[in-house]
Amino acid sequence: MLMSGHIAKSKKDAVQYIARQAIFNREQSVAAYELLYRDSHNNAFPIGVSDGQATGRLFFNSLLFIGVERLAAGAPAFINLSDETLLQELPKLLRPQGLVIEIVERSTNLPELVNTVTKLKKLGYRFALDDYDGDERWEVLLPLMDYIKIEVLDPVIKTTMMLKKLKRRFPETKVIVERIETMEHYSFIKSAGADYFQGFFFAVPEMLNHGNVEPSKLVVLDLLRCTAKQSLCFKEIQQRIAKDLSLTARVLKLANAKAGEDKIEIRSIAQAVVYLGEDAIRQFVKVLALSELGADKPSELTKLGLARAKFLEQFLLPGGDEMAQQGYLIGLMSVLDAVLDVELSVIVDEFSLDPDLSSALLSYKGLIGGALRLAIEVERNNIAEAELILNAIRPASSIELLFSLALDSRVYADEIYAVVKEEVA
Repeated sequence: MLMSGHIAKSKKDAVQYIARQAIFNREQSVAAYELLYRDSHNNAFPIGVSDGQATGRLFFNSLLFIGVERLAAGAPAFINLSDETLLQELPKLLRPQGLVIEIVERSTNLPELVNTVTKLKKLGYRFALDDYDGDERWEVLLPLMDYIKIEVLDPVIKTTMMLKKLKRRFPETKVIVERIETMEHYSFIKSAGADYFQGFFFAVPEMLNHGNVEPSKLVVLDLLRCTAKQSLCFKEIQQRIAKDLSLTARVLKLANAKAGEDKIEIRSIAQAVVYLGEDAIRQFVKVLALSELGADKPSELTKLGLARAKFLEQFLLPGGDEMAQQGYLIGLMSVLDAVLDVELSVIVDEFSLDPDLSSALLSYKGLIGGALRLAIEVERNNIAEAELILNAIRPASSIELLFSLALDSRVYADEIYAVVKEEVA
């Protein structure tokens, strides 16, 4: 659930912040939004956060999990990317439609950027040069830009002169003027031929907050080690992702984002990992490591999700590895509503779950749904109800099986939690 303003009931470390500022056309209608990273309800870029960290957190906490279209209300979205993430071709994790990638003024690897931008433009991605100041070093990039953003200078005639020069040299390139704060500035700049306008005169950045859960430091480090190997083992990656609720959510969302309009039906974490492929997984882990290695310790809710996932996996294992993997996925996802303050039905829609898995998660239908309900009743120590469910879905099994599975799954969750606590202490 995406909310504007503060989310009073969310814990501080469970809320992710993002701001968006409208970009207006010459008719003063909203033409696009610029999406801006924030780390608190203070509507300003946080001190001490690098471009790479901001890119990673914006990307994985918001752009992939919530979706660009929802964040920008269906309008084109301008996003700032650091040069290091651009060189990793991170934009390829998102569809190019409705996306404009801003190259920040602090970029330094310009020759390499030219090659990357040229390659990505062939795939349909559009680019904007942010805070253009007239410096000669940008000459190699200017012909490749779809948009050029300049700031209002004092006196404003400096801005109009730069604007007119750009329009003469690059008549097909759209010029956006930022930091417009007065009617006088707007009138001068519009008369000079600007295409788009942005600034406090029109609208201040609007805060958008949403719930999230951070991946554990240990799992991120472990994933980084796995992807550092020359040959990627998908089973190894899947096993590590399965241990973290946040990573599971992000990988599933990433698979759907990559699929574009042809949404795939997710049946397991393993399927999502294989579908993404080696390059996308490596990109995912690199940026995740950059942005999240300082994350907080895992929550008790994540621990519950791990125990429930393990319970389902072990209970369903006689039905084969595929069913066991599906059970693990449903176990993790069954606590996402509490973690993210989002209805499970919304989560099902976001992740494009297979219909059978959707009904298992939402209505306890089928063998997996019955196993989920069984796990929940055992957690509540409602043994009489658990025994009734067990007799309905697996009459040959005894109640002692439930006690054994409950103990094993709790030990499993406790061990992971203890190791992570030791790692981040």
